[in-house]
Amino acid sequence: MKTKILVTGALGQIGSELVPELRKRYGADQVVASDIRMMTREQLLRTEGPFDFLDCTNQRQIQEVVQRHEIRTVYHLVALLSAVGESKPQVAWDINMGSLYRVLEVARQSKCAVFVPSSIGAFGPGTPPDNTPQDTIQRPSTMYGVTKVAGELLCDYYFQRFGIDTRGVRFPGIISHGAPPGGGTTDYAVEIFYEAIRHEHYTCFLKPGTRLDMMYMPDAVKAAIDVMEADPARLVHRNAFNVTGMNFTPEILAAEIRKHIPGFVIDYRVDPMRQAIADSWPNSLDDSAARQEWGWNPQFDLTALVRDMLENLEKKLQVEEQHNGR
Repeated sequence: MKTKILVTGALGQIGSELVPELRKRYGADQVVASDIRMMTREQLLRTEGPFDFLDCTNQRQIQEVVQRHEIRTVYHLVALLSAVGESKPQVAWDINMGSLYRVLEVARQSKCAVFVPSSIGAFGPGTPPDNTPQDTIQRPSTMYGVTKVAGELLCDYYFQRFGIDTRGVRFPGIISHGAPPGGGTTDYAVEIFYEAIRHEHYTCFLKPGTRLDMMYMPDAVKAAIDVMEADPARLVHRNAFNVTGMNFTPEILAAEIRKHIPGFVIDYRVDPMRQAIADSWPNSLDDSAARQEWGWNPQFDLTALVRDMLENLEKKLQVEEQHNGR
């Protein structure tokens, strides 16, 4: 991968775990974290490496940061997620597409490589729902999905027209014990762990039987780095590869949690908007193109995910309780 690296949206769910891994691999001074939010004092004390305030709807700001740090690769993670995007569709378009266009323009001028995450949300009700192919109909019914399809096409255009090394993956739901959920339709699969530990009870906003692909954050970070390190000669596709780690329904996840917390109970209060979004997405993805073209291979299955999530969250919540008790 070309270094130095800029990560936009670095304080979000993916960025907060991608940045430390990139710094571990390439050196702390080689990875510039940026966000429109400022770091808290605690975050600044914990972090190693440069941080810049950056509004990605301001092209001049992006250009200045890229030139000052001599950036060669950009991980562009700025986006409003699915449920938030439906409540603010105009804002979602402005942020998701406006920031991407400006990042790609700076990349064109400065000859940077660009990683842009797409999503399972790029598919829609007309997509084959089971084992969804890499190349298939993409007619999403959400603004988030529209911006993801448009983003894939725009990144392909910049590669074909200007030779910009753009790459991406279509993430399924991402589960993490790091940053809290950020307004996605699959957030139940993160919230459920917090509530299981705290109360042994969770009220799910998706109905039982809602089957979706998911991925544990370490695998999401691995996918983002692996696709950017892949030999370009092997890539038939670029924007964006289906990737997945596991597949389950809320009740299957609850049953796995119950192996560790026997008294755990799940019930349901369905959010019609988020249920409609989930129903428009595939039940499962075919990620064979990613496996063939750059060796994608997830490390976590459901059993390993649940064990690791519970162990890490219990430690995290204990620390928070001790901190709040001071």
